Amino acid sequence: VSDTTEFGSFNDAGEYIPRTVVENDLGATSFADAIDSTIVEFDDGDLVSGTVVRIDRDEVLLDIGFKSEGVIPSRELSIRNAVDPSEVVELGEEIEALVLQKEDQDGRLVLSKKRAQYEKAWGKIEEIKDSEGVVSGPVIEVVKGGLIIDIGLRGFVPASLVELRRVRDLDPYIGMELEAKIIELDKNRNNVVLSRRAWLEETQKEQREEFLDNLLPGEKRSGVVSSVVSFGAFVDLGGMDGLIHVSELSWKHVDHPSSVVTVGDEVDVEVLEVDRERERISLSLKATQQDPWQEFAEGHKVGELVYGRVTKLVPFGSFVQVGDGIEGLVHISEMSAHHVELPEQVVTPGEELWVKIIDLDLQRRRISLSIKQAAEGGVVAAEYQEAFGEHAYDEAGNFIGEFDYAAPAEGEESEAERAWREYYEEHGEEAYRQAVAEYEDNGSTAEGAEASSADEVSAATEET
Repeated sequence: VSDTTEFGSFNDAGEYIPRTVVENDLGATSFADAIDSTIVEFDDGDLVSGTVVRIDRDEVLLDIGFKSEGVIPSRELSIRNAVDPSEVVELGEEIEALVLQKEDQDGRLVLSKKRAQYEKAWGKIEEIKDSEGVVSGPVIEVVKGGLIIDIGLRGFVPASLVELRRVRDLDPYIGMELEAKIIELDKNRNNVVLSRRAWLEETQKEQREEFLDNLLPGEKRSGVVSSVVSFGAFVDLGGMDGLIHVSELSWKHVDHPSSVVTVGDEVDVEVLEVDRERERISLSLKATQQDPWQEFAEGHKVGELVYGRVTKLVPFGSFVQVGDGIEGLVHISEMSAHHVELPEQVVTPGEELWVKIIDLDLQRRRISLSIKQAAEGGVVAAEYQEAFGEHAYDEAGNFIGEFDYAAPAEGEESEAERAWREYYEEHGEEAYRQAVAEYEDNGSTAEGAEASSADEVSAATEET
């Protein structure tokens, strides 16, 4: 470059100003030392920050101001398994990493973005745990027994703690952002257990309290059957679940709740009880339906003859269905004017016949019936006489006719033995002993049988 006034080589008078060469411009520090002074110093385990300068399939290069770029293997990029580096970082992005090795066997600086994230997350997670706070993150994986949530590290949510009720299919949760409470934390074992159910219970507590405060016994509500169990069915009322006990599903006898309702059914129910302290709701389905006992009582009275069907034989008599869901007991003493040893000597299951209502207890929902008294006149008497013969009794009143009854073969179980065994299996030892005592006291003699009534053995029987 030529010296000109533009470059300041001449003064205002046009006189030339010689250039001055400055030696040792860096002072005591050499140029190499000056360069070295700009290099970042760190040790293994330190956190560093830098810029992504290259992205490959299996690694990422990070400029952290060291003499060479740091290498982040793909496995050290994320807590997620088998990730594509280009989906985790971008060129030019500023990220933090932890120094794994300042110099490996190939002389490379090895870094970990995952470990840096892990170290920072642990401190935050511990603070949240101490303050009983909430963590949140996306579901990144479904594993055996639960979900993995990305909260800066891998948080495990057991399947039983994902919702208020256990969830069978967890796949739909992939990608969902979930909030949860920390219930277990162990840094040494790298173990973080979360509960979304605990968070749901906490956040819904106020809503549940408000829901229960506005729910009163006697109210009619609509809901959807959420689950069916052996002892009843749970119904989602739109804020909480209530239980319909199996005894409240129908006026009829229910062998299993699934015979009445199924999951997803929309039902109208009546609120029986609200337990605010235990947060439990008792519901009734049958209370919203016509009570067949009330209907029967309004249409019938004691002394009336009704037509029915024998449904079951028991050692002390037989049950006869006289209406939809209505069964009454014909005590063995009311089966015939003569002494009867076994109910099957007089009737058989499925047989249709006339019976007389001799007692109707609506409160206890029990009806006492009589075949004997139904046969004391009119058409019924004619049917009775036809069944047993015109000369069925001797002068002493003992029955001398023929029954359609076959004795069991030797070694086989008799009908009476089978009936007693089934009664024992169904009602248990205590009820069985009481029934035997009643039978022996009231049914072993004609006189005792005549004096007995269905009420006297009602304590030993259960409504079927």
